Amino acid sequence: MNTDILKIFNKNNGFLKTKDLILRNQWYQLNKLVDSGVAVKLKRGLYCLQQYQETIDQNLEVVQIVPSGVFCLFTAWRHYNLTTNNPFAYHIAINRDDRIILPEYPPIKIYRWSEKYYNLGITEFEGITIYDLEKSVCDAVRFRNKVGLDIAIEVVKNYVRRKDRDFNKLTIYARQLKIEKIMQNMVMPML
Repeated sequence: MNTDILKIFNKNNGFLKTKDLILRNQWYQLNKLVDSGVAVKLKRGLYCLQQYQETIDQNLEVVQIVPSGVFCLFTAWRHYNLTTNNPFAYHIAINRDDRIILPEYPPIKIYRWSEKYYNLGITEFEGITIYDLEKSVCDAVRFRNKVGLDIAIEVVKNYVRRKDRDFNKLTIYARQLKIEKIMQNMVMPML
């Protein structure tokens, strides 16, 4: 009976967006699945099968909620082990013009960045979009007054200790973000 709707769920790794529903019967099937507890409404227009919700990586759930988002700041720093700080929410950058409706859970903090800064340093990792290592370090320096100078110093210090660091790329990003001099002043004493 619910095979149509289950095929859509399975095709999308346990998720369903209502924009994928074509037939009136599919809406009926979806409502039956939600009423019976087989599917869960994550937010308006986004559903997940209950069996997937417990096992699914929450990062992938956030990607479904904010498909144009890029993991940034504390979330990216934690991903790269640049900080010991555990973020209380997922930190996601979106294009300044994008509009998004967030659910109550999981907690997501949105940053609206201009296209120039938003598009710089985006990379893919296991199904998520995240800023690369060097862009993440530049963001720590760029937002040092908002996140705290101690956190920015910790991020830079941990970056300098890494073997996979790329100072050329870091310098290029710092120049584009107009923080090259500040970056040099922070990195040089740590070398």
